[in-house]
Amino acid sequence: MSAKKRRDAREEEVRGRSPLQDAFHRLLKHRAGTLGGIFIILVILVALFVDTTIPAAIFGGEVKPLIAPKHFAEVSFFERDLPPGTPGYLLGTDYLGRDILSRTLYGTRISLSIAIVAALVSLVIGLTYGIISGFAPTRVDNAMMRFVDFLYGFPLIIFVILLQAYFKAVSRRGATGLVGVMVNIDRALGGMFFLFVALGVLNWIGMARLARAQTLSVKQKEYIESARALGAGNLRIVFRHVLPNILGPCIVSETLAIPGYISTEAFLSFIGLGVTPPTPSWGLMISETYAAIRTYPWESLIPGVALALTTLAFNFLGDGLRDAFDPRLRGT
Repeated sequence: MSAKKRRDAREEEVRGRSPLQDAFHRLLKHRAGTLGGIFIILVILVALFVDTTIPAAIFGGEVKPLIAPKHFAEVSFFERDLPPGTPGYLLGTDYLGRDILSRTLYGTRISLSIAIVAALVSLVIGLTYGIISGFAPTRVDNAMMRFVDFLYGFPLIIFVILLQAYFKAVSRRGATGLVGVMVNIDRALGGMFFLFVALGVLNWIGMARLARAQTLSVKQKEYIESARALGAGNLRIVFRHVLPNILGPCIVSETLAIPGYISTEAFLSFIGLGVTPPTPSWGLMISETYAAIRTYPWESLIPGVALALTTLAFNFLGDGLRDAFDPRLRGT
């Protein structure tokens, strides 16, 4: 086949793709993004099926005789701080004799739960607020954006720390009514519920700005004017024309923000304001063992490496999605 025919065949193939198929094709050509996506899929599978593959080697939990055959209360002094490669403990044990492999793999649930819930909350609230602001009259739009600017004045991490400190105090003191129900839910989730609330309070404001800017751009297009001329209402225009056209950049933005959510959870757990012990979290594992890093380095390095690899994978996937949904690269 000649070069011209191959080029014509390729152009015909490109023209036959839908925008979503073309974006997926570009993502597959992005090596770092593809590797990041594969790693994230593996992490998700581990989080989903960890109960059937490894034991819950945590104090107070049910332990299956696979990798960590003994309960914490039955662990002798000589089974603590075991190095990686010890029979029965592939990655060793910590200072309490708990299996590091099991706790590291269970920590994927915490990180992924935080990432998914925080991203969904930010996406839903930010999209709704931004689209309403973009379609609202000028005075309403200005008032809504000034409120967002006011929230931007709060230092996010300090505000989250204050919220978590308040939630922890309420949880220790006990409460009744709605607050008591929230405390019980938080205890059942190992301290994750209040993390969801704290991380979801202000993280949507960046998404709201992006959604508003995208809405203002799209609503000036000719097909929006055509839809209005045909009698379509604002609600129909939003769901049929605006939302499908702005969803791609918003999803890419949230994917790039996920590493920040994971790092924030690890930081809060490190300073004692994250999940409730003995719930295994990478930040909590590092916090409990960093003081002995010169003597038993694997106890801190293993969860630290897991945290670093997961955040890097989400960064790579976000970069790949950004290139994949770039309309200037369509057909390349």
